[in-house]
Amino acid sequence: MKYLKQFGIILFISFLGEILHAVIPLPIPASIYGLVLMLSALMMHILPLSMVRNSGKFLIEIMPLMFIPAAVGLLDSWSVLRPILISVAVITVVTTVAVMAVSGTVTQMIIRRDRRKKDE
Repeated sequence: MKYLKQFGIILFISFLGEILHAVIPLPIPASIYGLVLMLSALMMHILPLSMVRNSGKFLIEIMPLMFIPAAVGLLDSWSVLRPILISVAVITVVTTVAVMAVSGTVTQMIIRRDRRKKDE
């Protein structure tokens, strides 16, 4: 029952994100609104982490299963993707490397800044 309650809270916040997406005329996905709402609620201690921790961990554990429908959709669209496959592959590799480089650089900067603060 605990998991259902926690999952219900996550779904409710996602639903609030959907409402914000319908009301605010910005090209921002509803899932982003939901994530911002969840982060805000957790950071401001409106929602204690213990109220969603177990269901959140479960959802992260089963996340790879969530990609199966998308992969099947790509297989179904093979006739459309085939002519542009090389372009899509190059773009995917370049953006993946760029995201990894930026994420690593930012993480290193934050770690160094925290170490300097501890040393002072």
